[in-house]
Amino acid sequence: MKFLKIFEIVKAVKAIDYNSGHRFEEISKVTFDSRLVEPNTLFVPLVGGRTDGHDYVDKAISNGATAVLWSRNVEEAPKDICVIQVDDTLQAFQDLAHYYRQLIGPKVVGITGSNGKTTTKDMLASVLATTYKVHKTEGNYNNAIGLPQTIMDMPEETDILVLEMGMSDFGEIERLSEIAAPDIAIITIIGESHIEFLGSRAGIAKAKDEIILGMTDQGVLVYPENEPLIRENLPQKPVVQLKTFGSSSSADLYATEITLHKRETTFKTSASDLTFTIPVLGAYNVQNALSVIVVARLLNVLFEDIKDGLASFKLTKNRNQWLVGPNGSNILNDAYNASPTSMGAILDSFQETNLEQKHPKANTRDLVVVLGDMRELGANSKAYHEAMAAHIEERLIRHVYLYGVEMAALYDVLKQSWPENKISYFKDDQAALVNALNAELKGTDDVLVKSSLGTGLINVVKSICNLDETSL
Repeated sequence: MKFLKIFEIVKAVKAIDYNSGHRFEEISKVTFDSRLVEPNTLFVPLVGGRTDGHDYVDKAISNGATAVLWSRNVEEAPKDICVIQVDDTLQAFQDLAHYYRQLIGPKVVGITGSNGKTTTKDMLASVLATTYKVHKTEGNYNNAIGLPQTIMDMPEETDILVLEMGMSDFGEIERLSEIAAPDIAIITIIGESHIEFLGSRAGIAKAKDEIILGMTDQGVLVYPENEPLIRENLPQKPVVQLKTFGSSSSADLYATEITLHKRETTFKTSASDLTFTIPVLGAYNVQNALSVIVVARLLNVLFEDIKDGLASFKLTKNRNQWLVGPNGSNILNDAYNASPTSMGAILDSFQETNLEQKHPKANTRDLVVVLGDMRELGANSKAYHEAMAAHIEERLIRHVYLYGVEMAALYDVLKQSWPENKISYFKDDQAALVNALNAELKGTDDVLVKSSLGTGLINVVKSICNLDETSL
């Protein structure tokens, strides 16, 4: 990050008081993790749950911290270090991030949506990096703590800042947007994620639409043309322009000639004769790519560069990730997040690439599906899980493994028409599931693993693929 003087930080965080003798000292790093502190660092002690970052201030000081934010009683503050007194350390952290975003002055692209945020972020960063110096959200740093940390980690020479914005309730995206002040925003899709808290898809759309509230004047919102709830629930901010993407000619940009393969997808668009390739499965990922193309063109990236960036983008782990499983089987690991929309979409695409199995002599691989619970679906969770039966074709699937309390609903539906030897259900015994997969998967199997993160199927993937804790 760019060096900041203490007096700049004091002004940005609206400090109550500070040690003015330190006012010209410089900070080159800001972190809330005392383990990452080094000389010239401002340590931010965050308070939440059962932890209080103030308890780690001494550790931060021993690691070389130059200054600390402080919201406890001033009499308890450490001596011989610059202490910046604030009412709320998280609020101060966010205010500092907003100041730093304005100081560096990159173009900012904010990305939210029920599904596809991380994939879209990775695609967009790769495409923009063909032309600009880009800084992006890493890992799961897409919340009220992670987003300001991402901003503070931004190098001084950054041209474009790509920020993923997650949420689970109303007001959260609005706050992230206020901090980041996006010039361009993408809403990927309105699904069912967090419907337990937001009440309906309209409520989800309203919460996602909050992203425009912090946008700069003449900002641009990019969203799918087949999501009318987005437009219907937009807050009043007339300076924001609207651009759409989709699969029909009513969109500003739409896809044509989509061809699905197991490890890549190709398509053309209404705006270019080029054939684009993305190294991931699924027509739903073409929609993510379309949003990226819209933004890239707004930022004057050439179509040839867009093509190169899409073809070479690298996915964040646990999203559409191919791994080697038991007995030489191929594991498609997508066990980080799941909603009815995303689970149905990947099931459809996974099977569509193997439709040639209708021919009895086709030389194809067998398909196996491992599905875990989808979380935060509220009162309709049972119905949402049952509905996945419509996305699984018995003639195309060798075996279905279901895991979790909620997946009992899908098991009850499938066992009414499927042969008993083609479906297995595990309520909560991960070890038994691992043992079954290790024993039963074959070298001719392609295996889809899809679930919400809280289900813990990532641990199953690690086990059957013999991966260590840092691999996923």
